Amino acid sequence: MRRKYLSIILLLFVSLIIACGNNQDENETITNSCPLSGQGEAGIVSDSTINNGATAVNGYAFVDNGIAVVIDADFAPILAALGEPRSYFEAASCAFEGLDKVYTYGGFEIDTYPRGERDFVSAIILRDDTVATAEGVMIGSTRAAMEAAYGTGIVTADGEVIYSKDEMRLVFILTDDKIVSIEYQTMVLDI
Repeated sequence: MRRKYLSIILLLFVSLIIACGNNQDENETITNSCPLSGQGEAGIVSDSTINNGATAVNGYAFVDNGIAVVIDADFAPILAALGEPRSYFEAASCAFEGLDKVYTYGGFEIDTYPRGERDFVSAIILRDDTVATAEGVMIGSTRAAMEAAYGTGIVTADGEVIYSKDEMRLVFILTDDKIVSIEYQTMVLDI
């Protein structure tokens, strides 16, 4: 019975995603055209809403305490929802005018890039096994668990396993068939 309800919620969520998307204005500022839920642009959702690769607005989403963080999303509402980071760092951007910023929270880091007056999510890096992807994969998970959640990805010469979806990548690094690194990445800078 619970699976039936989760399936219905997932179907409704996917329908919402199809109706939403990213738009670019003439200044090339990326904006999210619809929030992830009725709770505002920050994407306040339950962890069970984003499941089995169904994601919020763009690619794979990372969810922390019901807050979805999506690559290339406006970071201001996400920052407001997540609250103060444990640490913060900024440096002049090499690719854009303005500052690249790094926000560190418990178990994960969010990197941003500037566009106009706003900052957008460029990377989400999982740092330890206290957090997991929306599909339940974490540092320390096995290759089998990763492939059960995502299928077979593209393996690079460096041994990374990459899954690409909607202008973003989800990158895993494995050692002895155990995941040692997980990173969500933008493709905005890919040439």
